Amino acid sequence: MGKSKATENEFQRVANRVSFITIVQNALLSIFKLVAGIFAHSNAMISDAIHSASDVFSTIVVIIGVKLASKESDKEHPYGHERLECVAAIVLAMVLFITGLEIGIAALKDIVQGNYGDLEVPGMLALIAAIVSIVVKEAMYWYTRHYAKKIDSSALMADAWHHRSDALSSIGAFVGIGGAMLGFPVMDAVASLVIFVFIVKAAYDIFKDAMDKMVDHSCDAKTEKALYDCVMNHEQVLGIDLLQTRIFGNKIYVDVEIQVNGSYTLEQAHTIAEEVHENIEHDFPKVKHIMVHVNPAK
Repeated sequence: MGKSKATENEFQRVANRVSFITIVQNALLSIFKLVAGIFAHSNAMISDAIHSASDVFSTIVVIIGVKLASKESDKEHPYGHERLECVAAIVLAMVLFITGLEIGIAALKDIVQGNYGDLEVPGMLALIAAIVSIVVKEAMYWYTRHYAKKIDSSALMADAWHHRSDALSSIGAFVGIGGAMLGFPVMDAVASLVIFVFIVKAAYDIFKDAMDKMVDHSCDAKTEKALYDCVMNHEQVLGIDLLQTRIFGNKIYVDVEIQVNGSYTLEQAHTIAEEVHENIEHDFPKVKHIMVHVNPAK
């Protein structure tokens, strides 16, 4: 039960459009923030610009991951390529972590050295850049999140959280720049440290979600209960001996053993199994593969 060709094309088209818009927006925003950080003497804004620039690379990774995950099953990969999207999400998490670590180390050095009098006070341009970044990145978060949920893409959702982490880091930059302008130069370095924390937290969340999908994690209890009810709704299913689920990329695999009247012929039992299969397939679009085994009722 793989995705139809039309569904795959829609998945690819939406992902490509969102990714293209993200790349253009991040490139323009990172240049703007870098210029503002340099001319307004704000290390926090320069750190924020580096964060935005890393988004361009991460979005390219998303495009590659989504394209590979959309490939049809073949002889070497009979279960499809959905997990390659998880690989893309893991790469994104690593890029985020490394970026955040570099920003955090630089900020910590400025704070530990204690030469606050030598730190330059940021200008108004840096504050304006922080406000623009917060608004733009939060808007991009909701835009990307909408389409990630629409096509059920973990890599695109990871990119959405990348936008949110950038918006949060810009809030930290705004507070730090504002504090430095009010007479506390060290606040600019403190803001960079706060940005580091937000980036690392986002990287951890993305990595954990991708790893859960890579190691055949079972569905949540609510989904399994809905599957159970769907199977039992068939009037000739007398019970369920086994119901197992596993998440494969962004798809679900289901194994179920049902009980039917032991006096039924093989053909009758097979018909019931097919009907159960079709019911699950109809009610749960995310289910890619279903194995229904029939046992005689005790």
